[in-house]
Amino acid sequence: MDFIFGFGILSVIGLILSAIVSIFFFVFWIFMIVDCVKRKFKNDTERIVWLLVVIFAGIVGALIYYFVVKSKKGKRR
Repeated sequence: MDFIFGFGILSVIGLILSAIVSIFFFVFWIFMIVDCVKRKFKNDTERIVWLLVVIFAGIVGALIYYFVVKSKKGKRR
């Protein structure tokens, strides 16, 4: 018997998992924007460039920012 209007149980589970992953990536993207705005860079131009990369490249830009800037700054401490 079909579950919830013709969707199988695996389809429903897949939909829920994809929604959870999407929400996680959206929250991660927002955190990277906030970190970029608050972080002290050498100059304001560097901050603006990183902010534009994170905003316009989406999750890919946020991942690049995380691995290039955020994780590098954390190792110095």
